[in-house]
Amino acid sequence: MTTFMETYRSQIIYGVSVITVVVALYLSTNILHKWILKKAQKKFSDAKPGAINLLKRVLNLLWLVLGIIALSLIFVEEDAYAALQNQFKLLLYLGFLTVLTIVSATSINLWFRRSIQNKIQCHDDPTAFKFLRYAVVYSIYFIGVLFGLMAFPALRSVAQTALGGAGVLALIAGISSQEALSNLVGGLFIIAFKPFKIGNVIEINSAMVGRVKDITLRHTVIRNFENKMIVIPNAIINKEKLVNYDLDELKCCEFIEIGISYDSDVDLAKNIMQQECEKHPLIYDNRTTLDKDNGKPMVRTALTKLSDSSLIIRAWAWARTYGDAFDLKCDVIESIKKGFDKAGIEIPYPYRTVVMKNDSVC
Repeated sequence: MTTFMETYRSQIIYGVSVITVVVALYLSTNILHKWILKKAQKKFSDAKPGAINLLKRVLNLLWLVLGIIALSLIFVEEDAYAALQNQFKLLLYLGFLTVLTIVSATSINLWFRRSIQNKIQCHDDPTAFKFLRYAVVYSIYFIGVLFGLMAFPALRSVAQTALGGAGVLALIAGISSQEALSNLVGGLFIIAFKPFKIGNVIEINSAMVGRVKDITLRHTVIRNFENKMIVIPNAIINKEKLVNYDLDELKCCEFIEIGISYDSDVDLAKNIMQQECEKHPLIYDNRTTLDKDNGKPMVRTALTKLSDSSLIIRAWAWARTYGDAFDLKCDVIESIKKGFDKAGIEIPYPYRTVVMKNDSVC
């Protein structure tokens, strides 16, 4: 035993040192992970710790693999020693490149999140920051992958070409995927010309109405009034006619139309609709000073259409916002119906006249 210890003393000391270093690095990584996780949750309570957990797993795996390779150096022959050292250096480079990429992307992402929160607290528009966050983070991961490819001789020329001619590569990728390029360009147009921003209520069609929650490189996310998230490609938004209820002035005019029968009192119906709208708490007085001096009513009513079985009466009711206008319309339609019932004003059903012909000869 003594002879064995004296013969392999240096190898034993080297092996114990490697194991000690690996265990120390493993424990340090776990302690550092808990500390960073606690700090991140304190500053960003709603943030998901996915990147931090991934960084912990990458580091622990790196220490384990490097430790195994370092221990393997004890048992290999001299001709394989240099090759194993090269593998050790390659894994060390790829590991630290992965860590650096994740840390850089996470740090930039957190900086953008903090800036977005500050803008929201200051009531500024965070749309551009939200869009740029995705562009910068994806660019960091893309560059990290290219530097990783440069570690392999067979792929080095491809990575150098991509880094040296990123514009050409982007053009080729765009031509090969025109839909992806159109979505990206659509997102840039949205950020540049600002037809809407984060927090605006927009309507693309009757099925897609809601508040804008996010604008990414590919799509725009809105939350409708049923609390459902709708993901719309940016290219579609740029092609459609869009209604922004929060652009410039927030006040909104709601058309309230109800049909009455031909034998009902039109003036009485108009008066009931006007009174029900004007007494609602969400009504907004959009009259100018001159309109008030001339005695114009707050809510205008008029007979707008003679349909097949009814007379269509419209009331122009103003509200401060689109949301108020929607609530106003729902409440007023119900109260008008009750007022019509009390006044004996009929809201007609569609009428059909059936003519029976008897062709039989007596």
